[in-house]
Amino acid sequence: MRNINTGDQQTAHAALAALGTRLRDIREEAGLMGRELAERAGWSASKVTRIELAKQRPSQEDLKTWARICQASDQLQDLLSAAKNIESMYLEHKRSTATGMKRLQDSFGALWRDTTLFRVYEPHIVPGIFQTTEYAKAILALTANRLGTPDDLVAALDSRMKRQEVLYEGSRRFLVIVEEQVLRTQVAGPSVMLGQLDRLLAVMSSSACSLGVIPSTVPRREVLPSEGFWIYDDSRAIVETRSAIITVTQKREITIYADTFARLQRQAVYGEFARVLIRNAVLQQSEQL
Repeated sequence: MRNINTGDQQTAHAALAALGTRLRDIREEAGLMGRELAERAGWSASKVTRIELAKQRPSQEDLKTWARICQASDQLQDLLSAAKNIESMYLEHKRSTATGMKRLQDSFGALWRDTTLFRVYEPHIVPGIFQTTEYAKAILALTANRLGTPDDLVAALDSRMKRQEVLYEGSRRFLVIVEEQVLRTQVAGPSVMLGQLDRLLAVMSSSACSLGVIPSTVPRREVLPSEGFWIYDDSRAIVETRSAIITVTQKREITIYADTFARLQRQAVYGEFARVLIRNAVLQQSEQL
């Protein structure tokens, strides 16, 4: 996936930078030069610099050593909590899929079950909540191949599809917006795409689901196409990039995503207008059979 230059990565990096600044302040308050701290810790001098400049994420042991040498044990728990929060904001795909794709798929189960309002924007692919089995299989296979993960496609696919049970449980609402290109992106062969497009037409009849499509010809006066994101109630926003999953939990930033979603909604078409776009994509796929 691409390098993250979005506001989401900047959020995670800003938190890491703030931690680095705090560690520098602790060192300076202890009257230590960076080289002196490094010598006492048994580190290279460059490690202290990298941590303070947010070029390296400190481990728990690094923080414990820092606090001990700087006689700041009273601040250790706050430092560990800050580091844990950064870790939860930025989850690298390579690490999260090291043992296969199923673990990552399972990690969303509780969040989906606990959420009552889903707000979803996807510019490139059909959102997982609406994917058919064959479409989801193609997506997972492409991802596993790119990341070089162990082969657990069957188990990962089963986990992904079971999460869709939330569509039929409780009184949840699913507000979904996709770009028109989603209807035409060939993630698999025409027969798979036709099944997926038919699935989209079917979910539009559900009172729990609202599917909007932003036509490729619509003037983008408010929001340009960007990275996809999911908002879970008002508790968090999650952005999946090519290299990582970014979790945003600060209310101020969730509000930014909610505002962006509202703007995207105003650019989308619904009901019969959306169905026309989907049927046009169906005709295009049918011609390729």
